[in-house]
Amino acid sequence: MKSKAVEVSQDPAVSQTALGPVVSPAGDSILEKLLAFISRFVFLSKSQVVVVALWVVHTFTFESSDATPYLTITSAEKQCGKSRLLEILEILVARPWLTGRVTPAVLARKVDAEKPTLLLDETDASFGSGGEFAEILRGVLNTGHRRGGKTSCCIRQGDDFTYQDFSTFSPKALAGIGRLPNTVEDRAIQIRLRRAAPGEVVERFRRRNIQESADALKRDIESWCSGILLQLADAQPDLPNELTDRQQDAVEPLLAIADAAGGEWPRIARAAVIDLGREGQRSDESTGVQLLADIRRIFYSRTVDRLPSVELAGALASVETSPWCEWSNGRPLNAPKLARLLKPFAIQPEVARVGDRTPRCYSRASFADAFRRYLREDPPAEGPETATMQQVSEAGANPELDACKGVGKP
Repeated sequence: MKSKAVEVSQDPAVSQTALGPVVSPAGDSILEKLLAFISRFVFLSKSQVVVVALWVVHTFTFESSDATPYLTITSAEKQCGKSRLLEILEILVARPWLTGRVTPAVLARKVDAEKPTLLLDETDASFGSGGEFAEILRGVLNTGHRRGGKTSCCIRQGDDFTYQDFSTFSPKALAGIGRLPNTVEDRAIQIRLRRAAPGEVVERFRRRNIQESADALKRDIESWCSGILLQLADAQPDLPNELTDRQQDAVEPLLAIADAAGGEWPRIARAAVIDLGREGQRSDESTGVQLLADIRRIFYSRTVDRLPSVELAGALASVETSPWCEWSNGRPLNAPKLARLLKPFAIQPEVARVGDRTPRCYSRASFADAFRRYLREDPPAEGPETATMQQVSEAGANPELDACKGVGKP
Protein backbone atom coordinates (compact mmCIF):
# COMPACT_ATOMS: atom_id res chain seq x y z
CA MET A 1 0.00 0.00 0.00
CA LYS A 2 1.45 3.28 -1.05
CA SER A 3 1.78 5.94 1.52
CA LYS A 4 0.06 9.20 0.85
CA ALA A 5 2.33 12.10 0.06
CA VAL A 6 2.35 14.72 2.75
CA GLU A 7 2.17 18.35 1.68
CA VAL A 8 4.70 20.31 3.67
CA SER A 9 3.56 23.72 4.81
CA GLN A 10 5.59 26.70 3.64
CA ASP A 11 4.70 28.60 6.79
CA PRO A 12 7.78 28.64 9.07
CA ALA A 13 5.46 28.61 12.09
CA VAL A 14 4.07 25.20 11.05
CA SER A 15 6.10 22.01 11.48
CA GLN A 16 5.19 18.42 10.58
CA THR A 17 5.00 15.50 12.97
CA ALA A 18 3.70 11.95 12.65
CA LEU A 19 0.35 13.22 13.96
CA GLY A 20 0.12 16.09 11.50
CA PRO A 21 1.05 19.77 11.42
CA VAL A 22 1.87 21.55 14.66
CA VAL A 23 1.65 25.32 14.84
CA SER A 24 4.54 26.86 16.75
CA PRO A 25 3.86 29.76 19.12
CA ALA A 26 4.15 33.19 17.56
CA GLY A 27 7.55 34.81 17.97
CA ASP A 28 6.23 38.11 19.30
CA SER A 29 4.24 36.23 21.97
CA ILE A 30 7.31 34.27 23.03
CA LEU A 31 9.39 37.41 23.37
CA GLU A 32 6.69 39.08 25.45
CA LYS A 33 6.65 36.07 27.77
CA LEU A 34 10.44 36.24 28.05
CA LEU A 35 10.27 39.91 28.99
CA ALA A 36 7.76 39.19 31.71
CA PHE A 37 9.66 36.17 33.04
CA ILE A 38 13.05 37.89 33.28
CA SER A 39 11.59 41.06 34.80
CA ARG A 40 10.06 39.08 37.65
CA PHE A 41 13.42 38.36 39.25
CA VAL A 42 15.92 41.07 38.33
CA PHE A 43 15.60 44.83 37.95
CA LEU A 44 16.51 45.87 34.39
CA SER A 45 15.73 48.90 32.27
CA LYS A 46 13.29 48.39 29.41
CA SER A 47 16.09 48.46 26.85
CA GLN A 48 18.16 45.98 28.83
CA VAL A 49 15.39 43.40 29.26
CA VAL A 50 14.50 43.65 25.54
CA VAL A 51 18.10 42.93 24.53
CA VAL A 52 18.47 40.11 27.07
CA ALA A 53 15.27 38.45 25.80
CA LEU A 54 16.48 38.62 22.19
CA TRP A 55 19.85 37.24 23.25
CA VAL A 56 18.18 34.25 24.96
CA VAL A 57 16.52 33.37 21.65
CA HIS A 58 19.81 33.93 19.85
CA THR A 59 21.48 31.17 21.88
CA PHE A 60 19.18 28.71 20.07
CA THR A 61 19.98 30.10 16.63
CA PHE A 62 23.56 31.39 16.84
CA GLU A 63 24.87 28.87 14.33
CA SER A 64 22.72 30.61 11.69
CA SER A 65 24.75 33.79 12.22
CA ASP A 66 28.25 34.85 11.26
CA ALA A 67 28.75 36.43 14.68
CA THR A 68 27.46 36.09 18.22
CA PRO A 69 27.31 39.08 20.57
CA TYR A 70 28.52 38.60 24.13
CA LEU A 71 26.60 40.00 27.06
CA THR A 72 28.81 41.71 29.62
CA ILE A 73 26.85 42.05 32.85
CA THR A 74 28.63 44.53 35.09
CA SER A 75 27.99 46.79 38.06
CA ALA A 76 29.88 49.25 40.20
CA GLU A 77 29.25 47.30 43.40
CA LYS A 78 28.08 43.93 44.69
CA GLN A 79 24.44 42.93 45.13
CA CYS A 80 23.16 44.45 41.92
CA GLY A 81 21.77 41.24 40.43
CA LYS A 82 24.61 39.99 38.22
CA SER A 83 24.69 36.42 39.53
CA ARG A 84 20.90 36.33 39.69
CA LEU A 85 20.65 37.28 36.03
CA LEU A 86 23.07 34.46 35.16
CA GLU A 87 20.89 32.03 37.15
CA ILE A 88 17.83 33.14 35.20
CA LEU A 89 19.70 32.76 31.91
CA GLU A 90 20.79 29.27 32.94
CA ILE A 91 17.21 27.98 32.92
CA LEU A 92 16.31 29.70 29.63
CA VAL A 93 19.23 29.54 27.19
CA ALA A 94 20.36 26.68 24.95
CA ARG A 95 23.03 24.32 26.35
CA PRO A 96 23.80 26.42 29.47
CA TRP A 97 27.17 26.18 31.19
CA LEU A 98 27.17 28.31 34.33
CA THR A 99 30.58 28.39 35.97
CA GLY A 100 32.87 30.60 37.98
CA ARG A 101 36.26 29.24 37.04
CA VAL A 102 37.54 26.13 35.28
CA THR A 103 40.93 24.87 34.19
CA PRO A 104 42.25 26.30 30.93
CA ALA A 105 42.17 22.81 29.34
CA VAL A 106 38.50 22.28 30.19
CA LEU A 107 37.50 25.77 29.02
CA ALA A 108 38.91 25.38 25.52
CA ARG A 109 37.86 21.75 25.07
CA LYS A 110 34.29 22.12 26.30
CA VAL A 111 33.57 25.18 24.17
CA ASP A 112 34.97 23.33 21.16
CA ALA A 113 33.09 20.07 21.77
CA GLU A 114 29.69 21.21 23.07
CA LYS A 115 29.18 24.77 21.79
CA PRO A 116 27.59 25.70 25.12
CA THR A 117 26.16 29.02 26.15
CA LEU A 118 28.95 30.02 28.53
CA LEU A 119 27.66 31.91 31.58
CA LEU A 120 30.83 32.98 33.36
CA ASP A 121 30.58 34.64 36.76
CA GLU A 122 33.19 36.73 38.60
CA THR A 123 35.16 37.61 35.49
CA ASP A 124 36.84 40.48 37.34
CA ALA A 125 38.58 37.90 39.53
CA SER A 126 39.42 35.73 36.53
CA PHE A 127 41.14 38.53 34.63
CA GLY A 128 42.61 40.13 37.73
CA SER A 129 44.44 36.98 38.78
CA GLY A 130 46.56 36.88 35.64
CA GLY A 131 48.29 33.62 34.81
CA GLU A 132 47.44 30.89 32.32
CA PHE A 133 43.68 30.87 32.86
CA ALA A 134 43.35 34.61 32.22
CA GLU A 135 45.31 34.29 28.97
CA ILE A 136 43.32 31.28 27.75
CA LEU A 137 40.07 33.03 28.67
CA ARG A 138 41.16 36.15 26.82
CA GLY A 139 42.00 34.05 23.75
CA VAL A 140 38.65 32.28 23.81
CA LEU A 141 36.75 35.55 24.15
CA ASN A 142 38.78 37.55 21.63
CA THR A 143 38.09 35.02 18.87
CA GLY A 144 34.83 33.35 19.91
CA HIS A 145 32.43 36.02 18.66
CA ARG A 146 33.04 35.11 15.00
CA ARG A 147 32.29 31.93 13.10
CA GLY A 148 35.56 30.11 12.55
CA GLY A 149 37.21 31.61 15.63
CA LYS A 150 39.88 29.40 17.18
CA THR A 151 42.36 29.30 20.00
CA SER A 152 45.46 27.12 19.98
CA CYS A 153 46.59 25.11 23.00
CA CYS A 154 49.64 22.99 23.68
CA ILE A 155 48.80 19.30 24.19
CA ARG A 156 50.87 16.28 25.08
CA GLN A 157 51.16 13.25 22.81
CA GLY A 158 53.19 10.55 24.53
CA ASP A 159 56.56 12.02 25.34
CA ASP A 160 56.17 14.89 22.89
CA PHE A 161 54.19 18.13 22.85
CA THR A 162 52.21 19.54 19.96
CA TYR A 163 49.38 22.00 19.53
CA GLN A 164 45.72 21.78 18.64
CA ASP A 165 43.22 24.36 17.41
CA PHE A 166 39.94 24.56 19.31
CA SER A 167 36.80 26.27 18.05
CA THR A 168 35.74 29.17 20.28
CA PHE A 169 32.50 30.19 18.52
CA SER A 170 29.59 30.06 20.97
CA PRO A 171 27.31 32.46 22.88
CA LYS A 172 28.78 33.88 26.09
CA ALA A 173 27.56 36.04 28.96
CA LEU A 174 30.15 37.40 31.39
CA ALA A 175 29.36 38.89 34.79
CA GLY A 176 31.69 40.85 37.05
CA ILE A 177 32.33 44.09 38.90
CA GLY A 178 33.88 46.98 37.03
CA ARG A 179 35.31 46.98 33.53
CA LEU A 180 36.36 44.05 31.40
CA PRO A 181 39.31 44.19 28.96
CA ASN A 182 38.61 46.54 26.06
CA THR A 183 39.02 43.76 23.50
CA VAL A 184 36.21 41.84 25.23
CA GLU A 185 33.88 44.80 25.69
CA ASP A 186 34.28 45.70 22.01
CA ARG A 187 32.61 42.39 21.16
CA ALA A 188 29.81 42.72 23.67
CA ILE A 189 26.50 44.34 24.43
CA GLN A 190 26.95 45.90 27.83
CA ILE A 191 24.31 45.39 30.51
CA ARG A 192 25.22 47.67 33.41
CA LEU A 193 23.19 46.85 36.48
CA ARG A 194 22.36 49.15 39.36
CA ARG A 195 21.29 48.19 42.84
CA ALA A 196 17.53 48.34 43.18
CA ALA A 197 16.28 51.53 44.80
CA PRO A 198 13.61 51.57 47.52
CA GLY A 199 10.33 50.60 45.90
CA GLU A 200 11.95 48.67 43.04
CA VAL A 201 10.90 45.21 44.20
CA VAL A 202 11.36 41.91 42.37
CA GLU A 203 10.29 38.38 43.28
CA ARG A 204 12.54 36.07 45.23
CA PHE A 205 14.13 33.53 42.92
CA ARG A 206 13.20 29.95 43.84
CA ARG A 207 14.20 27.63 41.05
CA ARG A 208 12.02 24.74 42.17
CA ASN A 209 8.95 26.97 41.99
CA ILE A 210 9.55 28.24 38.47
CA GLN A 211 11.33 25.37 36.75
CA GLU A 212 8.16 24.02 35.16
CA SER A 213 7.14 27.35 33.63
CA ALA A 214 10.73 27.98 32.51
CA ASP A 215 10.83 24.58 30.80
CA ALA A 216 7.57 25.30 28.99
CA LEU A 217 8.89 28.68 27.81
CA LYS A 218 12.11 27.08 26.65
CA ARG A 219 10.18 24.48 24.63
CA ASP A 220 8.25 27.28 22.93
CA ILE A 221 11.51 29.05 22.07
CA GLU A 222 12.99 25.87 20.59
CA SER A 223 9.84 25.21 18.57
CA TRP A 224 9.76 28.72 17.12
CA CYS A 225 13.47 28.80 16.39
CA SER A 226 13.36 25.52 14.47
CA GLY A 227 11.07 27.22 11.96
CA ILE A 228 13.09 30.41 11.41
CA LEU A 229 16.65 29.09 11.10
CA LEU A 230 16.76 29.44 7.31
CA GLN A 231 15.20 32.90 7.53
CA LEU A 232 17.84 34.01 10.01
CA ALA A 233 20.68 32.56 7.94
CA ASP A 234 19.67 34.78 4.99
CA ALA A 235 18.66 37.81 7.05
CA GLN A 236 20.15 41.23 6.37
CA PRO A 237 18.37 43.48 8.88
CA ASP A 238 18.55 47.24 8.66
CA LEU A 239 21.18 48.42 11.13
CA PRO A 240 20.87 51.72 13.01
CA ASN A 241 23.31 54.37 11.85
CA GLU A 242 23.60 55.60 15.44
CA LEU A 243 25.75 52.59 16.30
CA THR A 244 29.45 52.04 15.61
CA ASP A 245 30.54 49.32 13.20
CA ARG A 246 31.38 46.97 16.08
CA GLN A 247 28.03 47.64 17.72
CA GLN A 248 26.21 46.99 14.44
CA ASP A 249 27.99 43.63 14.12
CA ALA A 250 26.93 42.72 17.66
CA VAL A 251 23.24 43.56 17.33
CA GLU A 252 22.68 42.25 13.79
CA PRO A 253 21.66 38.70 14.90
CA LEU A 254 19.31 40.14 17.52
CA LEU A 255 17.61 42.47 15.05
CA ALA A 256 17.16 39.56 12.64
CA ILE A 257 15.27 37.72 15.40
CA ALA A 258 13.15 40.80 16.12
CA ASP A 259 12.28 41.11 12.42
CA ALA A 260 11.30 37.44 12.35
CA ALA A 261 9.04 37.96 15.36
CA GLY A 262 7.22 40.80 13.63
CA GLY A 263 4.61 43.02 15.22
CA GLU A 264 6.16 45.88 17.16
CA TRP A 265 9.41 44.01 17.77
CA PRO A 266 11.45 45.45 14.89
CA ARG A 267 10.81 48.94 16.26
CA ILE A 268 11.19 47.99 19.93
CA ALA A 269 14.46 46.13 19.33
CA ARG A 270 16.07 48.96 17.36
CA ALA A 271 15.13 51.52 19.99
CA ALA A 272 16.65 49.27 22.67
CA VAL A 273 19.97 48.64 20.91
CA ILE A 274 20.35 52.33 20.09
CA ASP A 275 19.74 53.21 23.73
CA LEU A 276 22.30 50.71 25.03
CA GLY A 277 24.69 51.54 22.21
CA ARG A 278 24.75 55.22 23.08
CA GLU A 279 25.28 54.39 26.73
CA GLY A 280 28.19 52.15 25.75
CA GLN A 281 29.71 54.82 23.54
CA ARG A 282 29.66 57.34 26.38
CA SER A 283 31.24 55.02 28.91
CA ASP A 284 33.70 53.33 26.58
CA GLU A 285 35.38 56.40 25.15
CA SER A 286 39.11 55.97 25.09
CA THR A 287 41.29 58.65 26.66
CA GLY A 288 42.05 60.06 23.24
CA VAL A 289 38.41 60.24 22.17
CA GLN A 290 37.42 61.83 25.46
CA LEU A 291 40.20 64.39 25.03
CA LEU A 292 39.01 65.25 21.52
CA ALA A 293 35.43 65.59 22.70
CA ASP A 294 36.41 67.95 25.49
CA ILE A 295 38.59 70.03 23.16
CA ARG A 296 35.75 70.31 20.68
CA ARG A 297 33.41 71.54 23.40
CA ILE A 298 35.99 74.13 24.47
CA PHE A 299 36.48 75.44 20.91
CA TYR A 300 32.75 75.53 20.23
CA SER A 301 32.11 77.45 23.45
CA ARG A 302 34.47 80.24 22.34
CA THR A 303 34.75 82.60 19.43
CA VAL A 304 38.45 82.11 18.65
CA ASP A 305 40.12 80.10 15.89
CA ARG A 306 43.15 79.13 17.99
CA LEU A 307 44.10 78.73 21.63
CA PRO A 308 47.54 78.84 23.27
CA SER A 309 48.52 75.39 24.45
CA VAL A 310 48.78 76.56 28.08
CA GLU A 311 45.27 78.02 27.91
CA LEU A 312 43.82 74.88 26.31
CA ALA A 313 45.44 72.68 28.95
CA GLY A 314 44.06 74.93 31.69
CA ALA A 315 40.57 74.84 30.19
CA LEU A 316 40.70 71.04 30.03
CA ALA A 317 41.78 70.86 33.66
CA SER A 318 38.65 72.80 34.62
CA VAL A 319 36.30 70.18 33.10
CA GLU A 320 34.93 68.59 36.24
CA THR A 321 33.62 65.42 34.57
CA SER A 322 36.93 64.50 32.94
CA PRO A 323 40.24 63.25 34.36
CA TRP A 324 42.43 66.16 33.28
CA CYS A 325 42.31 67.92 36.65
CA GLU A 326 44.31 65.09 38.27
CA TRP A 327 45.97 63.70 35.19
CA SER A 328 49.57 63.45 36.38
CA ASN A 329 49.96 62.03 39.88
CA GLY A 330 47.20 64.25 41.19
CA ARG A 331 48.35 67.31 39.26
CA PRO A 332 46.41 68.79 36.34
CA LEU A 333 47.19 68.27 32.68
CA ASN A 334 49.86 70.66 31.40
CA ALA A 335 50.88 71.76 27.92
CA PRO A 336 53.71 69.22 27.36
CA LYS A 337 51.52 66.29 28.41
CA LEU A 338 48.69 67.58 26.23
CA ALA A 339 51.08 67.60 23.27
CA ARG A 340 52.00 63.96 23.92
CA LEU A 341 48.34 62.94 24.09
CA LEU A 342 47.57 64.66 20.78
CA LYS A 343 50.65 63.41 18.93
CA PRO A 344 49.03 60.10 17.81
CA PHE A 345 46.34 62.16 16.06
CA ALA A 346 49.04 64.12 14.17
CA ILE A 347 47.99 67.34 15.90
CA GLN A 348 50.76 69.69 17.00
CA PRO A 349 50.87 73.25 18.32
CA GLU A 350 52.35 75.95 16.14
CA VAL A 351 53.90 79.28 17.03
CA ALA A 352 51.43 82.11 16.48
CA ARG A 353 51.37 85.80 17.33
CA VAL A 354 48.87 86.77 20.02
CA GLY A 355 49.22 90.47 20.77
CA ASP A 356 52.86 91.10 21.64
CA ARG A 357 53.54 87.41 22.39
CA THR A 358 54.24 84.37 20.23
CA PRO A 359 53.01 81.35 22.22
CA ARG A 360 52.52 77.88 20.85
CA CYS A 361 48.88 77.55 19.85
CA TYR A 362 46.46 74.88 18.66
CA SER A 363 44.30 75.95 15.75
CA ARG A 364 40.71 74.90 15.55
CA ALA A 365 41.24 73.79 11.94
CA SER A 366 44.00 71.33 12.93
CA PHE A 367 41.41 69.26 14.83
CA ALA A 368 38.83 69.12 12.03
CA ASP A 369 39.94 65.77 10.60
CA ALA A 370 40.23 64.09 14.01
CA PHE A 371 36.81 65.41 15.07
CA ARG A 372 35.26 64.03 11.88
CA ARG A 373 36.88 60.62 12.21
CA TYR A 374 36.62 59.90 15.93
CA LEU A 375 33.59 61.81 17.25
CA ARG A 376 30.17 60.62 16.18
CA GLU A 377 27.74 63.03 17.80
CA ASP A 378 27.03 66.45 16.36
CA PRO A 379 29.15 69.26 17.80
CA PRO A 380 27.57 71.38 20.52
CA ALA A 381 26.07 74.73 19.67
CA GLU A 382 28.52 77.58 19.79
CA GLY A 383 28.26 79.76 22.88
CA PRO A 384 29.97 82.64 24.60
CA GLU A 385 33.62 82.40 25.44
CA THR A 386 34.06 80.68 28.79
CA ALA A 387 37.56 81.91 29.56
CA THR A 388 39.96 84.49 28.23
CA MET A 389 43.67 84.30 27.70
CA GLN A 390 44.05 87.13 30.22
CA GLN A 391 42.41 84.99 32.92
CA VAL A 392 44.86 82.19 32.31
CA SER A 393 47.78 84.63 32.23
CA GLU A 394 46.69 86.05 35.58
CA ALA A 395 46.66 82.56 37.09
CA GLY A 396 50.33 82.95 37.94
CA ALA A 397 53.26 80.57 37.85
CA ASN A 398 51.08 77.45 37.73
CA PRO A 399 48.08 78.30 35.52
CA GLU A 400 47.06 74.67 35.18
CA LEU A 401 46.70 74.22 38.94
CA ASP A 402 44.74 77.46 39.28
CA ALA A 403 42.52 76.41 36.38
CA CYS A 404 41.80 73.21 38.25
CA LYS A 405 40.63 75.33 41.21
CA GLY A 406 38.22 77.29 39.07
CA VAL A 407 40.10 79.94 37.08
CA GLY A 408 38.73 79.97 33.59
CA LYS A 409 35.23 78.82 34.53
CA PRO A 410 32.35 80.96 33.41
